[in-house]
Amino acid sequence: MAKKTVADIEVKGKKVLMRCDFNVPQDDEGNITSDDRIVKALPTIKNILDRGGVLILMSHLGRPEGKRDEKYTLQPVAQRLSELLGKPVVFANDCVGPDPKAKAAALKPGDCMLLENLRFHKAETIKDKAAKEDKQLRQAKDDFARQLAAMADVYVDDAFGTAHRDNASMYTVPVVMEGKPRVIGFLIEKELKFLGDTLKNPEHPFIAILGGAKVSDKIGVIENLIGKVDAIVIGGAMAYTFLKAQGKQIGNSRCEDDFIEKATEMIEHAKEAGCEIALPKDSVVAQELKESAANKVVGENIEDGWLGLDIGPESQKLFASKLGGARTIVWNGPMGVFEMPPFDEGTKAVAQAVADATDKGAKSIIGGGDSASAVTKLGLEERISHISTGGGASLEFLEGKKFVCLEILDEK
Repeated sequence: MAKKTVADIEVKGKKVLMRCDFNVPQDDEGNITSDDRIVKALPTIKNILDRGGVLILMSHLGRPEGKRDEKYTLQPVAQRLSELLGKPVVFANDCVGPDPKAKAAALKPGDCMLLENLRFHKAETIKDKAAKEDKQLRQAKDDFARQLAAMADVYVDDAFGTAHRDNASMYTVPVVMEGKPRVIGFLIEKELKFLGDTLKNPEHPFIAILGGAKVSDKIGVIENLIGKVDAIVIGGAMAYTFLKAQGKQIGNSRCEDDFIEKATEMIEHAKEAGCEIALPKDSVVAQELKESAANKVVGENIEDGWLGLDIGPESQKLFASKLGGARTIVWNGPMGVFEMPPFDEGTKAVAQAVADATDKGAKSIIGGGDSASAVTKLGLEERISHISTGGGASLEFLEGKKFVCLEILDEK
């Protein structure tokens, strides 16, 4: 996607409506526990402000389900953004209506305003398919989008985390703003460059690492990558569906029985395409999913009453060896129950192996989510080529899906 960026347009004196992903993690008191998503939006924000643009930022936070819930207010984000910019950030107590409209009108070049949580309004998350089938929903979504669009002369999308959704702020607003500049920010430009270039023209050997709980979540990715990659390394609970498909005993491990046949088909398809599928050779098992649970390492077969919760040491070595000579690596999903020691060791080992391969010249991309958390927690982020800001979005990108909210933006 060769899309125009904010650098390609004039913003001086213009009101710029920018969609960000400020869906930051918070503790029970509402304190931001990681400002990473705010920090990553700063290059685009500063570029607009430094060039004399009038900036109106919008985002969602959490799942307030279409009604006001102070637990999900963006006020702490406005405060943190103000600290990072070293200047006041105006905060509107809603995203549409009299207050944001009046505050937007009063903004001057170089000023920045953040709107309240978009998801306080049901219209933000109405799916476009539903809107096409129901006139009332279409009207609600259009009205909401028009109120947002009316505040600005330019639309900028820099929210890769929601780039796979057709939310009103992501899709309907730029549709309404047709004829005005509609561009991407630097964060999305970087995501498209890394993910797009990697899939289009990878250097081989190209290794994909996939983990997580469900095979059903990754079928599209696996099918799209077979034929593109040299090997797919599979860990996490999803591995047990593949192991069962191969006739292994998996005890009480999580398994999607409805997808055993599909797993068998994918193994055969990969074989025909010359793509290796690497599965765990051993597992760390316990009789219950508890941090204090007694655990042990077993081979490929797990006895009844025990469940696999992480890849074992032999699998860690096997997976690291697959990455040793890699030139391109894509990783999405943990190797075990990463949030619960001691079942986080497999994910840690893979993170270390990816960093080591990157040190040797491999291009590495982490597809957000738990994989990104693992890399960050271990302090390895500086040794990774690119860590995506969108778990679900990067997954759909790897599936080869089109993002309608990006397709409608201005071409270079």
